[in-house]
Amino acid sequence: MQIRRDYSQPFFSNRRKRRRWGLWIGLYIAGIAGFLFVVDSQFSVLQTRALSIIGQAPPPTPFASVYATNAMDVYSRGNVREAASLMEQAVLQQPTNVDYLYEFGRMLLELGDDSPESVQRAIEMGDRAIAANGNDPRGYALKARALDLSGDAAAAIPVAQAGLNVDRSFAPLYAALSSAYLTIDRYDVALENAERSIELDPLDPSARRIYSYSLVWVGRYDEAIDQLEQAIQLNPNQGGAYFELASLYRAQASRAQDTVMAIEMYADSIALYEQVLAMQPENARAYLRLCDAYFEARENQRATDYCQEAVTINPEYAQAWASLGQTQYSRRNYEGAIESFENCVRIAGDGADIRCYYLRGLAHYYLGECDDAWSILTDSINRIRAGSADANNPLLLASQEGLRLITVSCAAYTNRTLPTAVPPTAIPPTPIGG
Repeated sequence: MQIRRDYSQPFFSNRRKRRRWGLWIGLYIAGIAGFLFVVDSQFSVLQTRALSIIGQAPPPTPFASVYATNAMDVYSRGNVREAASLMEQAVLQQPTNVDYLYEFGRMLLELGDDSPESVQRAIEMGDRAIAANGNDPRGYALKARALDLSGDAAAAIPVAQAGLNVDRSFAPLYAALSSAYLTIDRYDVALENAERSIELDPLDPSARRIYSYSLVWVGRYDEAIDQLEQAIQLNPNQGGAYFELASLYRAQASRAQDTVMAIEMYADSIALYEQVLAMQPENARAYLRLCDAYFEARENQRATDYCQEAVTINPEYAQAWASLGQTQYSRRNYEGAIESFENCVRIAGDGADIRCYYLRGLAHYYLGECDDAWSILTDSINRIRAGSADANNPLLLASQEGLRLITVSCAAYTNRTLPTAVPPTAIPPTPIGG
């Protein structure tokens, strides 16, 4: 049988060609879809690789350990604020790591002198450390110290004692107890705990600083100075001990009977503040303390300059405005003093330094502004009496003298009755049988 083929027709049928072309088109579409899926799901990775090729990729996020290591390095060099920022990143990555929580909390406590909210955050870090590991004493020590610095020493003591139930050899717990007992005037117990803290860890500068507080309160000033000097030797790049030692020198200078000795003490305190500024050039508190030291040493112009620098660095620094106003008042720049004291009150509100009231009232008096002077000095007297029952309080006497001068010099206030203290409420007699 012979098969005849028509050579005018293609060897392969059109049906097979159409089937093959359909397969290739389907595979092509599937490939495109798969490619788009991968690009969409891995876009950030692919974008980073593409940017890396052209040298514009962002730096990779460091591990928590890198942040923590850098934080401790920066902290050891004295930059507490930057160190806290770095350690916070480590805490964000590992929120239950007690090592990071504890060190971050300690840094927050260092910042607490200038920002009270930092102390509240330190309490939170203590709570989180305790929750993460209740058998680690560091969380208790951190929370106890933070509670004391926040003004709640009564709550700090049981927290520290709970920590001692976990580990009786952890020195910072005794340091926290010492500070808390000192706050509630238990000087003997405060000294005992501070000495125990030093015994357990003689290389802890914070324990030395806390020990010095107890020594000051029992009048052992030379020993307190020695403890602070040792704290500075142990950690020369942290400003806290410098401030405390300088404050002790100023206190000694104000009590010194020998003028030469007083001058030397003020010079020593000023040198310490300048050392802080050498480490932290933008430290507003150091400028304020230099202002206060120079004012006490009766160098009012230099005092004014340093206070001005403090408020330039931190325009919301109420205490700096109070001290600036005082230096301006002492130089009879009453208009400038009033403006500074008004900034003090605006920022601090009811918690403003009393200088921002009684000196402001006196400044208005010397400018002949009797109504303002009378109103502000009356407010000053009420505030002083609310905080002290001492009739010989020098600030109270100064305010009362200001009102008396107004009655003498201001015609509208001649023979005006001076405000007197509100008599105490009489205690009713105890009923018979009561």
